[in-house]
Amino acid sequence: MLLPVSQNFTRLMPTTFLAIFYLGAFYLLTFVINKLPIAIVYATWSGLGIFTIAILGYIFFKQSLAWQVILGLFLIVIVVILVNSFTHKVI
Repeated sequence: MLLPVSQNFTRLMPTTFLAIFYLGAFYLLTFVINKLPIAIVYATWSGLGIFTIAILGYIFFKQSLAWQVILGLFLIVIVVILVNSFTHKVI
């Protein structure tokens, strides 16, 4: 969410917070990867990241979302829930 606000890294404060939050997120991700399979972690990270950015883009940047996009976003959430429900099962 800070990428557009940083205006191509020309604004110091948003760029600084962006770097701190990215580094913090990847640091915390290393703890999760030690406990869960990497495929599950990245699928969850990607799916929920797409969902969250789309919703926050709608709220903060007034970007429009067609009903097909909203349906797709909720399907992503459903799939992430399904994938995480069966992480403890042996494949």
